[in-house]
Amino acid sequence: MKSTKSAGRYAKALLELALDQDKLAPIEADMLQLIKLADEANDFQVFINSPLIQIEKKIAVIKEIFKDFNETTLKFLELVTSNGRESAMIEIAKQFIAQLMAHRGIVPVTIISAQQLEDKTKAEILSKINGVVSGTPLITEEVDASLIGGFIIRMGDQQIDASVASQLQRMKQQFV
Repeated sequence: MKSTKSAGRYAKALLELALDQDKLAPIEADMLQLIKLADEANDFQVFINSPLIQIEKKIAVIKEIFKDFNETTLKFLELVTSNGRESAMIEIAKQFIAQLMAHRGIVPVTIISAQQLEDKTKAEILSKINGVVSGTPLITEEVDASLIGGFIIRMGDQQIDASVASQLQRMKQQFV
């Protein structure tokens, strides 16, 4: 929890810096590339999380790996590392993207259903979401057969669970 809070603060500072310096697009691209690298290369996460590697060595490697990054991004990553927060680097990048989306008025919405939704059902859900969300919803669809039927909608820290599996679980708890 503590690292998430500090990651949020670092991400906010980077977003404000990017806006002040009018470097939003290149810094956004850098953060997306950092997230992609972390997802694809587990070795990178092991490297930045290792307490055995000295800070100076980590900074040198980060500068080499990300030499194509914007200068502001590189200085920021160096600052994060020299402050001993390199283990939160990936979370900072994710928080930066989330805060940037909020800044742009984009609200990520995930719809999880037991099977692929029909267009009519999807349109009904989207019309209800548009009435509730202040901003532009960015819809992501996922299929999870364990729901049995129905759907779950996640918007930020809110969740609407209209799945059959959840209803069966509630009934089971009532009978016990």
